[in-house]
Amino acid sequence: MLPEQQKFSQNLLNAENQHYLGQASLEASQLVLLQQLSSSLSPLQLAWSSGYLAAQSEQNSVNSIVPPAQKQVKAASTLTILYASQTGNAKGVATKLATAASDVGIAVNLKNVADYKVKGLKSESHLLIVTSTNGEGEAPDDALAFHEFLLSKKAPKLSGLSYSVLALGDSSYEFFCQTGKDFDERLKSLGAKQVATRLDCDVDYQQQASEWSANIVKTLKDELTVSVNLADVVTLPTSVMVAENQYDKENPFTAEFSLSQKITGRDSNKDVRHIEIDLAGSGLTYQVGDALGVYFENDTVLVAELITALGFSADEEVQLNDKKFTLAQVLTSELEITQTAANFVEFWAKQSADKSLLALVDDKKALREFSNSHQVIEVVALVAATVNAQQFVDALRKITPRLYSIASSQSEVEDEVHLTVALVEYQQGDKTRAGGASSFLGKRLEQGGKVKVFVEHNNNFRLPENTETPVIMIGPGTGVAPFRAFMQEREALNDDGAELGKSWLFFGDQTFTQDFLYQVEWQNYLKSGLLTKLDVAFSRDQAEKIYVQDRLQENAAEVYLWLEQGAHLYICGDANRMAKDVHQTLVNIVVEQGGKTSEQAETYLKTLRINKRYQKDVY
Repeated sequence: MLPEQQKFSQNLLNAENQHYLGQASLEASQLVLLQQLSSSLSPLQLAWSSGYLAAQSEQNSVNSIVPPAQKQVKAASTLTILYASQTGNAKGVATKLATAASDVGIAVNLKNVADYKVKGLKSESHLLIVTSTNGEGEAPDDALAFHEFLLSKKAPKLSGLSYSVLALGDSSYEFFCQTGKDFDERLKSLGAKQVATRLDCDVDYQQQASEWSANIVKTLKDELTVSVNLADVVTLPTSVMVAENQYDKENPFTAEFSLSQKITGRDSNKDVRHIEIDLAGSGLTYQVGDALGVYFENDTVLVAELITALGFSADEEVQLNDKKFTLAQVLTSELEITQTAANFVEFWAKQSADKSLLALVDDKKALREFSNSHQVIEVVALVAATVNAQQFVDALRKITPRLYSIASSQSEVEDEVHLTVALVEYQQGDKTRAGGASSFLGKRLEQGGKVKVFVEHNNNFRLPENTETPVIMIGPGTGVAPFRAFMQEREALNDDGAELGKSWLFFGDQTFTQDFLYQVEWQNYLKSGLLTKLDVAFSRDQAEKIYVQDRLQENAAEVYLWLEQGAHLYICGDANRMAKDVHQTLVNIVVEQGGKTSEQAETYLKTLRINKRYQKDVY
């Protein structure tokens, strides 16, 4: 052994005297493993190991990315990176940003904003925020408390803070990237100084986010590192981060498609499919409440129709991200044509010089509504424009995966994953238009076919850790999917001997006979006692339409009692109408049953959300 190695081993054996091991001694087997490791390390690696153990004992968090060698020479300042993520995208961007900063010797503190102590904000010198926006301009659940504090009178003056914000959003929503805008404007008003202009990213955010991150790191590098030989700086290995699935959004798993079974009746106005996908061999794991990301291919019939309408050739060669494709290939597997971005409508309006389209572009609300209700083929068919194939391809955005709430528990289905998918279809003249992913899964994929998928973790839609906690689940239509997973999970917990709290499901759809999704399963859960209560609302089974919010109101006293007894409440489904109507009904219930004002009722529900007792999975 080298002297450095002997010293390191001796320090380990005398663990009770070492700061980085504190008062917790290691087992003999653990010490042997560390001794074996230390004998193979170079002096620099030993120094890194000592610094790393010290950092771990001081911070007790896998969220800190501080290069130990850099720490020993005391970097001038720490870069704090906060992420506020509803489905995981912001966390992914923030983690890559933190790694990039750490790689050049910047000491980084990476945290979920929910775990950040807001009083520490006045002590920060450099802060980057990566945030998504939830629903109609709301902060993600994890960021509710931080958002409230920052926009309140309690927020401190921040004249010594350098900051920037990267916002993720979807331009099809009115309040695009609103949370990021709120953070940016408020930090600026509190005296903080921008180190880079806020970046607002649409659904196809990866390249923009990567470039922004690289520029930020380059900007801050000299300011946040001291004069050391960066070749000697050892960065924290990625294995220290929380283990993630091997496959993700940028590296999806090619799974085998097992089943598409219609679960609405023959006379239903809807075509809803129960989908099963085989994950065998992937190592993918998911929790109930997670979503499955699905990549799809566009319908070749639609692609051919679009190429013909444009007057192009299917074999014409185009480029996308420095790769060559035929036009048919790129429109089938790479580009979005069943959803129309507002930017494409604006492009087509300018190329065609059509007055009605140009007027539409000037009205942002009307443009958003038009884009959300028209496919690319419908825009092209409205008016001719002079473009070549490459210009057309450049104007489209890349296919983005569709996220579906997982309708199964791995405790029940093991290497499978189940989805509940409503086919999106409508008539346009003599043509039937269909959603890209829903028709791919529901009609075009055959058993044994291949589909690229990944798990999108959603820590903001989880069953209570305490299995005895009551749950209220509100999920009309396909919004019932995650609650099927909840019940499968609770059944498995019950089989293992866990004590379970009460459960109450509110389900709604158009008709009882045609649209009661998973009816037999719910009735069996009710019969066994696993499901305590079931209230249904079928809007078209009587003259007066009845919805889930009406059933909630009818049970107002008991709903409030459950909440007062600690129940967790969940909503899944349509964000535009249902979730808003249900929320307003909950406000009314709290006002009536709790003797509160409307403002107090809103505060009551917001507190539930901050405490993870009121969770939404809406779309």
